[in-house]
Formats: sequence, C-alpha cells, structure tokens
Amino acid sequence: MSKNLKITLGAIYLFILMSFLYFLISKFEISRINDFSYYKLIQSNIEEFIGKNLVLNLFLFFLFSSFWVILLGFGTPILLISGILFGKWAGTLISTLSISIGALLLYMIANFFFKDLVKIMLMDKFEKYIERFKKNEFYYFLAFRLSGGLGIPFGLQNILPVIFNIKNSNYFFGSFLGFIPMFFIWNSIGSGINNYIKGSNNFNFVNLIINKEIYIPILIFLIFISISIVVKKIFL
Repeated sequence: MSKNLKITLGAIYLFILMSFLYFLISKFEISRINDFSYYKLIQSNIEEFIGKNLVLNLFLFFLFSSFWVILLGFGTPILLISGILFGKWAGTLISTLSISIGALLLYMIANFFFKDLVKIMLMDKFEKYIERFKKNEFYYFLAFRLSGGLGIPFGLQNILPVIFNIKNSNYFFGSFLGFIPMFFIWNSIGSGINNYIKGSNNFNFVNLIINKEIYIPILIFLIFISISIVVKKIFL
C-alpha cells in the first residue's frame, strides 16, 4: 500500500469519525452529564425519532455500518448502538446483515488491491492452515466467526481470509451465520441498557448489572470468550 493511499484512507476514516463525534457532542448538553433524567429524555427522543420512519433509519444505519466496517472500524460500538436503537431482534438482524456486507466488501478490496501485502504480513503465521482450510473453507470460516475470530482484532479478521482465497459466497454466509450468536449478545446488552434507562428513575450501576437483560448476555459473552481462548491455544 502506497504512503499516499494510507494517508488518504486514514484521513477519510478520521473525517467520518470526527464528524460523527462532533454530531453527537453538538447534540449533547455537557452540563447535564450527571443528570439521569437527561438520558431518559434522550432515550425518549431517539425512540420517537426511530419510530417515525423505521425503514429509512434502518437503511441509513445499514449504510453507515457497512461503510464503517470497510474503514476498519470497531464492531462492538455498532452492535451496542443497533441494540439501543432497534432492540435486540431487529438490531441483531440489521447489524449482522450490514456488517457482513461491509466485511465482504473490505475482503474484496483487500483481495484485489492488497493481496500480496496481506500475504507478506500474515502468510508465515497461518501458512500451515491453508491446505486444511481449503478442504472445507465454509465450515472452517464459519467456526472462525462463531469463535469470535479467535481474539484477532475485528479489522484483521475481515482481511485474514485473503491468504486462504475464500470464495465470496462462503465468506458472506460464513460471516452472516457466524456473527449471529455474538451479535445477538451485544445487541441484547444495548437493548437492556435502553430498557433500563426507560424504566428507571435514577441510575444505579449495581441495579444495571444485576438486570437479567444485562448480566445474562454478559455471562454468555464470557463463555464465548473462554471457548475462543481454548480453541486458539489448541489450533494456533
């Protein structure tokens, strides 16, 4: 990757990130940061705004999420936001679809423009798995996604398959199906936070954590992480 291209991609990413943060900050009253009733007001306004045109907001979220993933953005914030905005069921569906498509587009871009660079960076560490992977790439990749990418950073997870030259269809469906369990967990936490704000008159961290909409997804998430660590130690 040329230095100019790196600078351009980095500038685009920073511009989008800073624009998003500026939009949030400009709408946020810093003086009321410790006022729980203010968060309840925000929650009510968001719910009203989303409800006015659900389809349009789902579409805009889809575009934003897909582009965010292409720019190597983190996955977790998107999942929490989708759970807060759309609930755990619709949030899981739209985030899984948008992130799967964004990841596929990133993979295709990396495979077309940066294939040699990716191989130079990653081939030595994963070369011994290539032949095994090619025997049944869909199921191996599905297992990789189900395990949370074995703890590999999300952006790197999405371009790692370049060294295995996975078919686009296997990449998409392996991602889509493999993302669902973990994405449902994070969307459930986002939805639980939203419901806690809606149903509480004041904030109490302990009450938030012992809320079953929060602690059950967290426990399941910790189980997934533990399994991922064990699998990583066995196979990597």
